[in-house]
Amino acid sequence: MIGSIKGKIILKNEKFLIVETAGVGYKISISPDTLSKTKKIGDEIFLFIHTHVREDSFDLYGFPDYPELEFFEMLINVSGIGPRGALSILGITTIETLKRAISTGDTSYLTKISGIGKKTAEKIVIELRDRIKNETGEKSSLSLQGELDALEALKSLGYSQNEAREALKKVTSDADTNSKIREALKILGGK
Repeated sequence: MIGSIKGKIILKNEKFLIVETAGVGYKISISPDTLSKTKKIGDEIFLFIHTHVREDSFDLYGFPDYPELEFFEMLINVSGIGPRGALSILGITTIETLKRAISTGDTSYLTKISGIGKKTAEKIVIELRDRIKNETGEKSSLSLQGELDALEALKSLGYSQNEAREALKKVTSDADTNSKIREALKILGGK
């Protein structure tokens, strides 16, 4: 199996990259967040790879760091979550926020941010809660509620859910709700 790839970006699409290494171009699916952080065509890139083999396909999924790959692999081990679904979940918010939501059992947060149904969100929580250590203690559910409140506030100001999420990814995670909204508005206003 392929564990990592280092090579030159020869094509950049909205859902994948083609990375050439040793004369071979590998099509690698990546999250929208990773794609936005990738360099331009012709630059060198290093990605950790998850190789997904089925009887009718051989797909590669790339990640800039090993913890993101580990979390992706935990997600695809949940029944009902495939590689593309896990990749889209990873692209919506930070891994730390997802881990907080799972460790606190906040299925409403999971359904809001990832577009998955309630039953699938409950499966994720049940199957992964014990594997994820809750490092932030009691502040987790408050922090998640603050992020949801900030997301709703930005949406009520006319920003799309995707615009609001992207801005909230860039704000200080331990800030209070009002500070998150102010920081997000500065980010959105700078576009």
